[in-house]
Amino acid sequence: MNLFEVTGVSQDYGWGQVLNDISFHLAEGENFGIIGPNGSGKSTLIRVISGLLSPSQGEVRFRGKPVHTYRKKELARQIAVLEQEGTALLPFSVKDVVAMGRYPWLKLFSDINSEDERIIAEVLKTLGLWEVRAKPVNTLSGGQRQLVSLARAMAQQPSALILDEPTTYLDIGHQVLVMQHVRRWYMEQGITVIMVLHDLNLAGQYCDQLLLLEQGQIRAWGKAAEVLDEGTITSVYRTGLIKVNHPVLGVPQFLLASV
Repeated sequence: MNLFEVTGVSQDYGWGQVLNDISFHLAEGENFGIIGPNGSGKSTLIRVISGLLSPSQGEVRFRGKPVHTYRKKELARQIAVLEQEGTALLPFSVKDVVAMGRYPWLKLFSDINSEDERIIAEVLKTLGLWEVRAKPVNTLSGGQRQLVSLARAMAQQPSALILDEPTTYLDIGHQVLVMQHVRRWYMEQGITVIMVLHDLNLAGQYCDQLLLLEQGQIRAWGKAAEVLDEGTITSVYRTGLIKVNHPVLGVPQFLLASV
């Protein structure tokens, strides 16, 4: 059984159609990226997939069941979503924010127990946040806040992790740090990862499967090496690009044809 099945999904906001007849499926344990130009419908698609937004037409099924039929808490135990905004600039401590990831698992009127504390501590140490666990989140750098958001999702212990442009506004060092942690978690825990990415080179390095959107429709879907075709990418992004293979990893990478 597929983990996600997206069938005939369209989304119309009234001022225009953002998604048009999107259909695809994801097996459990896949590392999946969604790419496409600005305004192609990437963020809207993952909001529909995660159950945060009901489509105008079509259906999303998770583990064979319509995603909208799950109770919020039940769905939160299965799917963690890291949106573009990440962690809000609030004066909560790093540990308190990460602990929020355990709330879907708490019984009514119960508090965090010793097992929850163990999971939280393990995640903080894994992401290198243990030393700053008492610091208010609003005193951290953008890169550290993004790691806190990822830590909260990891503490949730979902079977699917959905990330909307997780490297936006990050310097190259923090980009690599976030992506490496996501990959390590994916490989060690066998979770399904769905990522919206702007950077085609990161998509080529970190995603096994890709979905390419153009003006709300699927232009290509399949293995990353096949989707990242020079002619297709040049056409969709409407700019001159040169495709090369990474000298170490052998995966597709793109250079600007001119400046």
